[in-house]
Amino acid sequence: MCGITGWASFRPPTDHDAPARASVIEAMTATLTPRGPDAGGVWLGEHAAIGHRRLAVIDRTGGVQPMTDRAESPALVLSYSGEVYNHHRLRSELCSRGHDFRTRSDTEVVLRAYAEWGEDVADHLEGMFALAVWDTRAERLLLVRDRLGVKPLYWAAVDGGLAFASEPKALFAHPEIRPRVDADGLREAYSLLFNTGPTVWSGVREVEPGGLLVLDRSGIRERRYWQLEARPHGDGRDKTVERFGELVGRAARGQLEADVPLCSLLSGGIDSTVLTALLADELRLCEGPSARIRSYAVDYSDQAAEFTGDVLRTGHDTPFATEAGAFIGTDHSTVVLDPRALLDPEHRRAVVVARDSPIGVGDMDTSLYLLFGEIRRHSTVALSGEAADEVFGGYPWFHSPKALAARTFPWLLVTGDEAAMPLNPGLDLRIGEFRDDTYRDSLAAVPHLDDETPTEHRQREMQYLSLTRWLRQLLHRKDRLSMAQGLEVRVPYCDHQLVEYAFSTPWELKSFDGREKSLLRAVGAGLAPESVLYRPKNHYPATHHPDYNRGLQNMARDALADETVRSLADETLVKPCLDTAPDQLQWGHRLRLERVVDLALWLEHHQPELAL
Repeated sequence: MCGITGWASFRPPTDHDAPARASVIEAMTATLTPRGPDAGGVWLGEHAAIGHRRLAVIDRTGGVQPMTDRAESPALVLSYSGEVYNHHRLRSELCSRGHDFRTRSDTEVVLRAYAEWGEDVADHLEGMFALAVWDTRAERLLLVRDRLGVKPLYWAAVDGGLAFASEPKALFAHPEIRPRVDADGLREAYSLLFNTGPTVWSGVREVEPGGLLVLDRSGIRERRYWQLEARPHGDGRDKTVERFGELVGRAARGQLEADVPLCSLLSGGIDSTVLTALLADELRLCEGPSARIRSYAVDYSDQAAEFTGDVLRTGHDTPFATEAGAFIGTDHSTVVLDPRALLDPEHRRAVVVARDSPIGVGDMDTSLYLLFGEIRRHSTVALSGEAADEVFGGYPWFHSPKALAARTFPWLLVTGDEAAMPLNPGLDLRIGEFRDDTYRDSLAAVPHLDDETPTEHRQREMQYLSLTRWLRQLLHRKDRLSMAQGLEVRVPYCDHQLVEYAFSTPWELKSFDGREKSLLRAVGAGLAPESVLYRPKNHYPATHHPDYNRGLQNMARDALADETVRSLADETLVKPCLDTAPDQLQWGHRLRLERVVDLALWLEHHQPELAL
């Protein structure tokens, strides 16, 4: 896992450009040091500059980047982030086609694959990745992002070309790109629709998941090389369960390779428990019956005494995670956080800096950041159960008649985010209209089969919106907060073959036992305790301590003392949250306060130009 950045420009260089260009690419690369704490490097050519920060995971000595196809006068320069899980098979195929390899890294496989297939390289890669290849022969820059968008990749126009980076902060180190926010950016951020492409930053865009971008002298060209398709499903229940077992097992086993310590995130839910069990079995098969995988859960010191159920949580995770770890036979640890530590301004500032965005989920972001920091003390790679709810139909909106009948994005109803937007109405962002228009356009993009029943039709819409939008912000959160701690997090449930099969599986099979995630429960039979298999969906835990609520209210009051914050925030929405007794503060109201605090920290750090 790494950070990539650089630019390509066909503006004619001058003799005085080289020192300044070198300084710029070094500054851009330096902003990504947390993503790649092990090493860094830059390459500078006549029309391109490429930077890289490395977190060494596979072939720690051989995978140095930027990587070139040859030492002298290279034709190809690669900067690549992520993991390609089929690199062994690709290496064999490329060797049979006459390619020679200097290293055993997956990075060189990607480089040689581009030499063989050009921009069609994307079709051959399986995994999570963002990559940039500068082809000096064709004077062409290729940017590619993985199918589900696990790894981020941003770009912005510069004179004569474009600049790219794993995070916007690297783009802002380029003298032609400034942190500027307009009404469109605030609308994108605070509408919570998670569009692909536009960002909160004016002029900064994302390469779409499953997409690529080509820059050459004829201009910029973008296209999708992968997207979800609706396909007929001819398998019965038994065959479907068997096929899901194969796909989930294949994804888990394929993501265990690492030359550094590896662990699993074990929350005590069905998603992480089934995954951890498969990983543990594979580890014992490879290393012997005594091998034990490390597993981690997070808790708060007040949780056992203070836990209060809400729309996202039905119970305390820790007992289930402990039981699951014992059942599987992991080396299990629970990272217990003091709720008051979540108020530490330095922790919260680090999270906002990592996100490059004012939008987050407050204490849950801070606690995840701290959890990843503790895990990084012992492991460099962690595997997560993220995306199982999207793949197997686990969210409440798949099962709520109200959500199914609503003509809007379902998470806005279930999570209460519709009422949690503390923006000043005087900004006239017309977010409601924007949401309605975006929702209609989103449904128009959903692929369907001609013979779908109304139920199947609606559930396919729900899954498409979940996989292409809701999952996007979860992966963004996981990537930014883990990489800020130098930790690589892998997500086997994002395996594109698993996602493709799930998207074409009828809803009646996904819910054959009358509840959520029927197929994953069937796959997990014998891999997890019964208490975990039949446990209701539980979201990432949040603290319930009144001291945290009280501290949050004080931080929000301090934030509102800033004139710019007051100009952007809706004080009429925030004031009731400030006046509520700390032990009576509801989750949705607390979220308003979290966003005011994060808005203030974001403005303080990024100092964006506001063009409103």
